Amino acid sequence: MKNHLKEILKQGRFAIGTTITIGHPDVAEVIGRLGYDWILIDTEHAPLEPATVQNLLQAMSASQSVPIVRVPWNDMVLIKRILDVGAYGIIVPWVNTKEEAVRAVRSIKYPPLGLRGFGPRRAAMFDQDYVKTANEELFLGVQIETQTAVDNIDEILSVEGIDAALVGPSDLSMSMGIFSQFQDPRFVAAMEKIARSCMDHHVTAGMLAVDDVGLRARQGYRLLNKNGDIKLLINAATRSLR
Repeated sequence: MKNHLKEILKQGRFAIGTTITIGHPDVAEVIGRLGYDWILIDTEHAPLEPATVQNLLQAMSASQSVPIVRVPWNDMVLIKRILDVGAYGIIVPWVNTKEEAVRAVRSIKYPPLGLRGFGPRRAAMFDQDYVKTANEELFLGVQIETQTAVDNIDEILSVEGIDAALVGPSDLSMSMGIFSQFQDPRFVAAMEKIARSCMDHHVTAGMLAVDDVGLRARQGYRLLNKNGDIKLLINAATRSLR
């Protein structure tokens, strides 16, 4: 197994992605061929079950974009099932403490580094080295979505095995009582603190639903996710209608 997203990040480059929430393989195939570095398949807020995720992954088989799946929760069983159908990485929402970060790492890693059970199914179907390389090549991102997570950011990122910390801006700002006020000094300070901590712990700083790619890049965020299938469809259809 070779994960090109991790290679991009190790080289210090920016990785631009988008999100899929529509559970049809046509969507995954089309977006997968457009040139994004990575694509987030969202099972937290979209009605996508593992069988549907597998269909989307199969549709992306010829894509150069790296498929990453956001799971609904920090649950070892959910993470295992998504990895076994071939995801190249996992994003875990709502990670607020060091203990929750440890749980995420243990869920994605095979023993002795973790607790993932053996049964890779589609993930290893055409990859004889999958089990040997999975612990090193699979991507793990933890979402920073609350003031508690910001307060605990250094402890969270001290956990070995985390590749990226991704800000969920809407939830974070809501947690702070300043929903969507991304220029508020408290939100700005939180973004700066997260970026500094990521640098200190050699973890990539990322942002989902990024508001301003240039601004966040200048702040040190390199794993950036812009828009998604629904928003892209609305924007294109609106322009066409006008």
